[in-house]
Order: sequence, then structure tokens, then C-alpha cells
Amino acid sequence: MALTFDHVQNAYAAIRESTMRTPCIKAARMSLHLGIDLYFKLENLQHTNSFKARGALNKLLTLDADQRARGVIACSAGNHAQGVAYHAQRLGIPATIVMPHGTPFNKIAKTEDFGGRVVLHGKNFDESVDFTLNMAEKENYVFIHPFDDIAVAAGQGTLGLEMLEQQPELDCIVVPIGGGGMIAGVATAVKGIKPSIEVIGAQADLYNAVQSKSEGKSKVEGGSTLAEGIAVKQPGARNLKIIRALVSEVWSASEEQIEEAVFDLLSSEKLVVEGAAGAGLAVIQKNLSHFKKKKTGLVISGGNIDSRLLSTLIMRGLVRDGRIARLRFEIDDTPGQLSDISRIIGESSANVVEVIHQRLMQTVSLKKAELDIVIEARDRQHVRELVETLKAAGFKVSAMGKS
Repeated sequence: MALTFDHVQNAYAAIRESTMRTPCIKAARMSLHLGIDLYFKLENLQHTNSFKARGALNKLLTLDADQRARGVIACSAGNHAQGVAYHAQRLGIPATIVMPHGTPFNKIAKTEDFGGRVVLHGKNFDESVDFTLNMAEKENYVFIHPFDDIAVAAGQGTLGLEMLEQQPELDCIVVPIGGGGMIAGVATAVKGIKPSIEVIGAQADLYNAVQSKSEGKSKVEGGSTLAEGIAVKQPGARNLKIIRALVSEVWSASEEQIEEAVFDLLSSEKLVVEGAAGAGLAVIQKNLSHFKKKKTGLVISGGNIDSRLLSTLIMRGLVRDGRIARLRFEIDDTPGQLSDISRIIGESSANVVEVIHQRLMQTVSLKKAELDIVIEARDRQHVRELVETLKAAGFKVSAMGKS
């Protein structure tokens, strides 16, 4: 059986009362910055902070009384897990979730908070799925696949129906791709309403399975990725058929580009998103000329990024933008040096964040000391101006890293 527009419409009727109609808003700052007309479908505001709740609920609603009593099992890096656990708990269905080792702690904790029993196995989704299928057979659970299931894909596609109801003039929609369930559902939905609309897929370079297959390559690199929600080496076969038929382009982005996009969404639009959503924006930023003069929609697929990881990402972003910088001094080991440096930094409207002062390591002569000062500045130009001011005052100083 193939996914159809009717499947998506039926799914929408089934789940609309128990899912959020998330906003589809203009990204005002980002549109101005990029020079395109950009709109965000905010699925990070969905129940469980991810679009996955849609497909999970639609699948659960198809189960009969016997299947509900037996309980369900799912394999997921986090978002499908939470969607299944959340709606299974609401419907009184026992749920077991298999998650790969290395899944962010917040996703594990939230899945358990929603009543799911979490079992950790494997390094990634592909290593976990066989274990999950064996466990399902052994325990007589109903297996709910995260993407290779018509009911699940139809549920994900309901967000596409909403997007065109909310922004009917969209010319193009960018959708992150992991296993392909969301883009298959969204493409089926939007093409069923507006055949002229363009659908573009976004992947991480490390897991560019769809792009690789279209180029005749069999191997996907894999590895640690910020976009763990789309870290899938083998998309669903049915989803691939739909992608080939309905999706115009599939592009990928590097880990650095995804990280920068997540930071941009936070700093420019005040949106907390996970790496999969960052991949979508990164693809737009990387291929900006393609989106000129097009009203473009981007699915912000989820917001379940680990808080510790987000904290590090923010600091790296500030360093990358030059708003946090490390200045290294070689100074005479005499009183008053630090006081003079601090005064000049303050007078330049920068702020001292951290001071590291050492004279014991043999990187400087005996009568000198090495001083590192981490500062907060406006931007890279501000840092360069401050360095020149300090040099003019007689200090031997350099900015560490990018300048």
C-alpha cells in the first residue's frame, strides 16, 4: 500500500483534537538578514516539542483493543520515543522505548517522564532497530516504526496541511530528512493541495543517505552528529519512492553549518531548536540563491536539544562571532600591570570575563609572566580595536583564535 493524500487527510481528522496546531510565522529578522521571504512552522512547540507526536498518535489510534493491551515498543533517538510514550500514556497503552547509547539525557528523562520504559541499546538507530524487533517478537509487543509506516508518515504529513492553510502562498517548503517519514507525508500533503509547490529535503553530511542513493553511492559515512534526530543510514523504501517522485532537491549541510544555524535561530529568532531543524536552515543558508524571490517555509522539526550541549554551542557561537575573545599578554612581573590592562579594557567598553595569570610554566622568561584574559566585546572589529589600543599603551598582546 502506498501513502496517499487521503491518508493524510484522514490522519488530520483523527489527531487534530489531540495535537497542537503550531504557528507558521514569518521569520522577520532572519528574512531581513538572508534577503529572502522565510516562514517557520514551529513544531518545536508541539506536544513533546517535536513533530513526531503527530505520527505516533495516528499510529496508536489504529490499534485494536488486543494490540493496546499487549503494549507497544518503539526504537528512537528521542523524539519518536517521546511522542509514542506521551500519547500511549494518555491512551492507557504500556510503552517500551529502545534508545541508542549516547541519546541526549534530556530526551531519555522526558521519555521516562511520559511513562515510557527506556531500554538503551546500540550506538545509533540502525544498530538498535534489530534488537527492538527481536524484543517485540519475544514480548509480543506491537512495533511502532518511527518512519517506515504509512500511518506514521500520514500523521507527520498533517503539518503540511496546516502550513498551506496558514500560509497558502508558500512557493517552497524545506523539510529535514532522516528516515523520510516526515518529508514523505509533507510532500504528499502539500502536493495534493498545491501541485506547483517545491519540496526540498535537508540532511546532515554524515547521514546523507537519500542524497547518496540518488548519486548512486551505497555508503553513508555516519558518526557523531548534532542532528541525531535525522541520523539514519537507511530511509524507508516507501518513503524513498515518494521522495523521488515529489521532492525537487535533497541537499546536506556540514556539522559546522548545522551548529551555526542552530545558534542563528537562537540568537536571531529566539528559538531553541535541535540539530535536525538546524540542518534545514543550514541548507537554506548554503543554497541561498535558490530561495531568492520565493516564499519559503521551513519545518522547525523539534526543540529537544540537550541543555549542556546548548550551553556549549552558545559559547562557541559567541566566540565565532567575536563577542567572546581570549587575549594573551606577555607582561613584566611587576605590580600594577593587571590593573592597567583592566582599566584600558573597561575604557574600551569591553568586559573582563576571566583572568588566567601564570609565571611558573617555562613559556616565558623568569622576570615575565603570561596573562590570558577572556573578554566580552561587541564583535571582532571591537576586539581588533582593543588589541591596537593595548599595543599602543606598550603591552605585548595578541587575540587567540579567529580575529
